[in-house]
Amino acid sequence: MPKKAAGTSRKKFLAQMREHLQDMKDKLLAEMDSELKAEREGNKDEGLDTYDLASEERDREINFILSDRERVKVRQINEALDRLADNTYGICDSCGLEIAEERLSAMPFTRLCRDCQQDQEREARSQRRYDDERNVYRKIGSTDADEEGA
Repeated sequence: MPKKAAGTSRKKFLAQMREHLQDMKDKLLAEMDSELKAEREGNKDEGLDTYDLASEERDREINFILSDRERVKVRQINEALDRLADNTYGICDSCGLEIAEERLSAMPFTRLCRDCQQDQEREARSQRRYDDERNVYRKIGSTDADEEGA
């Protein structure tokens, strides 16, 4: 009997997460649309001097970086919504166990449980150390003649 209650609780949680993800997506898309409209309005200004044009170009670059991050986030949200639709949301891609509700609440589009995420981060740190050590030894082993010939 407790198993059924836990399953019902999980279904309720997943329904809440679906709603939360959809809200996040709607807000992001509205923000992106609003920024796009504001940029179009700003482009209508004529008679800008060189400094104004440079400042506008820098602002456009910053907005492009931000909108790229927003697009990535929308993609992650869409993938999470797809996993909800095919009943794989909240299942760790690595070990296949359920991801804790607390973790999903904090990171709604995560694909890994806490333990697998920590393992992945540990492996990445180890790989970076290995790469850094290889680069140091490569620099120590090279001579001026090697560098000139390259």
